[in-house]
Amino acid sequence: MSLFASPARDEHGNELRRRRTDQMPFSIVAKDMTVVGDLEPEGVVRIEGRVRGTVRAGTQGLSGQGALLEGDLHTKEAVVGGDVTGSIHATERVELQPTASVTGNIITPRIAVLEGGKVTGEVRIQDQPDAEGQRGG
Repeated sequence: MSLFASPARDEHGNELRRRRTDQMPFSIVAKDMTVVGDLEPEGVVRIEGRVRGTVRAGTQGLSGQGALLEGDLHTKEAVVGGDVTGSIHATERVELQPTASVTGNIITPRIAVLEGGKVTGEVRIQDQPDAEGQRGG
């Protein structure tokens, strides 16, 4: 097993568990949908289509394979499988899946890039993202 396929771990080596999303507000931008404007869901947002604007997801921003985000993503945890043209600011974690392509900066305390994931921009690993990475900032 490769290093990139290993589960995320905390500073003590304990495997991090993903949050249960079944009890959180969940929003979906479907494959056949284009949203022009900013999105501010309280919980989780899953983007399967296109979004042109800033996304501020309270808990988690998910981007499926083939999805396109043309704008910044601000959230606690970002899991990207599609294309992002803009910055990603995650206060907890970013995961780039094999089909992910990010053209912009990533600011987060933890990142996992699976083999095939691409970043064209700066990646900054910092414990506390700057004020613009915070929800509402």
